[in-house]
Amino acid sequence: MAGPGWGPPRLDGFILTERLGSGTYATVYKAYAKKDTREVVAIKCVAKKSLNKASVENLLTEIEILKGIRHPHIVQLKDFQWDSDNIYLIMEFCAGGDLSRFIHTRRILPERVARVFMQQLASALQFLHERNISHLDLKPQNILLSSLEKPHLKLADFGFAQHMSPWDEKHVLRGSPLYMAPEMVCQRQYDARVDLWSVGVILYEALFGQPPFASRSFTELEEKIRSNRVIEDFFAHPWVDLEHMPSGESLARATALVVQAVKKDQDGDAAAALSLYCQALDFFVPALHYEMDAQRKEAIKAKVGQYVSRAEELKAIVSSSNRALLRQGTSARDLLREMARDKPRLLAALEVASAATAKEEEAGGEQAALDLYQHGLGELLVLLAAEPPGRRRELLHTEVQNLMARAEYLKEQVKMRESRWAAETLDKEGLSESVRSSCTLQ
Repeated sequence: MAGPGWGPPRLDGFILTERLGSGTYATVYKAYAKKDTREVVAIKCVAKKSLNKASVENLLTEIEILKGIRHPHIVQLKDFQWDSDNIYLIMEFCAGGDLSRFIHTRRILPERVARVFMQQLASALQFLHERNISHLDLKPQNILLSSLEKPHLKLADFGFAQHMSPWDEKHVLRGSPLYMAPEMVCQRQYDARVDLWSVGVILYEALFGQPPFASRSFTELEEKIRSNRVIEDFFAHPWVDLEHMPSGESLARATALVVQAVKKDQDGDAAAALSLYCQALDFFVPALHYEMDAQRKEAIKAKVGQYVSRAEELKAIVSSSNRALLRQGTSARDLLREMARDKPRLLAALEVASAATAKEEEAGGEQAALDLYQHGLGELLVLLAAEPPGRRRELLHTEVQNLMARAEYLKEQVKMRESRWAAETLDKEGLSESVRSSCTLQ
């Protein structure tokens, strides 16, 4: 609330109430629209007398950027006004406070929760970077939550943001030291990738409860965060998995895959149909997350139940076929082994393939089998390249093809099995056990 002796400023059309926070040159208040809707908003008040040249530039940048942006994970600027004393930015209200408070009240966040937050933050940043906009001051205090009941991240505070090109050369120190990339601390040339450094620091803090480079002085901090390591492709990273982020497109993508699955099923291609049904379930999970209407959600769940039932039937068919193929492959491998008695390296590689087959037949042995298949293939491909024409080369070529097919098949199964986040989400929807059994072949 406002301190003794002073209160929030007056603004036509709004009733300003409690103070939500203060920054370098602005104070943010919760407010209600006086009109019939009584809409709740956040109003950032900037006293004109506190503005220097840099503050004016920051404020104009924030207005310019937010006016042109509409994204579910970026705080919306609804309007802005001014009077003789203040400039007012009328913003979307986020009832959940900021991410810093959210983390600290829970000490640490489960990896499942952190991943959902990272998807949402990645989605917002990708949207900005596609428009050559960098935030430059990413930190938990600048990331708001829509609510505490069903929190969605909203990127806020664009005072330092700017349009950037890869060749821009910047020497102005911006942002918060704890979350600042080394090239910014050292005041070297930097670009949009500095935001990804900050994302990494934020993720670390979410998982461990404190930033990785906390220090007693700026000099000590600078020494800690100096690094030459290359930042990986964050947006395409499988852990972030933007492809399966809950969105308005999730249901359409799931439905399109089901259409393909039904076609393959009708054509008698059980393995392809099962794979497509399971891919569809990977999109139905976020679709259920995204859908807010209870009736539509129940309709989706009913459809998912039908697809799970069919996937279970297909699983039985494919499992039977796989066992027959494994026996066939073992028989052909035995013949090749007889013809390779003078090739110890080939014999050793075939033993690895046999170990992979045995491991695949064990319950839960998919990942170990995949590792063995890939190791064996690495050797066999080298040997195949050096093998002269003849019957042994033909058998070796067939063996390599069979092993590659097994490895690709297992890779898909492992991916489905490791989709823990999807399984946990479906637990809440009451469908977990069915999906697990359908999408994991024993």
